[in-house]
Amino acid sequence: MKINNTYRFLLLPLAGSLLVAACGNSQNEAAVDGSAAKAKVAHNAAYTDDGHLITPDGWREWIYIGTPVTPNGLNGGAAPFPEVHSVYIDPTSWEHWKETGTFREGTMLAKELSMILSEGAYEDGSTSQVSGRGYFQSDVFSGLEFAIKDSTRYPDEPGNWAYYSTGHAPGIEYPATMTAEPAQSCNTCHEVNASDDWVFMQFYPVLKEAKGGS
Repeated sequence: MKINNTYRFLLLPLAGSLLVAACGNSQNEAAVDGSAAKAKVAHNAAYTDDGHLITPDGWREWIYIGTPVTPNGLNGGAAPFPEVHSVYIDPTSWEHWKETGTFREGTMLAKELSMILSEGAYEDGSTSQVSGRGYFQSDVFSGLEFAIKDSTRYPDEPGNWAYYSTGHAPGIEYPATMTAEPAQSCNTCHEVNASDDWVFMQFYPVLKEAKGGS
């Protein structure tokens, strides 16, 4: 069908409007998707009806605070925790920490364990890489742990902290829910050795640098 110039000029704005509407819809969909992604980053702990912790979403998107490493090669071949420990704090607790220098009710700390790179290792377990000889994180994850502070839910735990762990094993699968560890398994060590409210802040320079309230 032939379209004369009059109708052509009338149709052009309509086509432009449709294009803008289509782009707008795409942008809106992207915004919704982005919001959905953000919503998957947990800021507060959630539990099943029978009291098990629901493994928090998006903890790798939390604020990174430090990585202690105590390899077997430097501990007589029998380090209690020979893995690389990458530690994070949930975003809401991070903001509270920066303002007050305290861990809020509901603070969540996550610790993911990974095996040390062993291919081509020396007797002490170290390896030579482009940056020099040392201990390097491999791509084999070996455990996930959470520490949660909540005086209402854990009134009898020292410092009101409870600890959850998948256990430690190379390639371990992370479960949908987790059960709290007995206090003597984790809390006793934290109570004696941690420098600030049952947290090993002496090993977390990011926390030390950001501490507010002073």
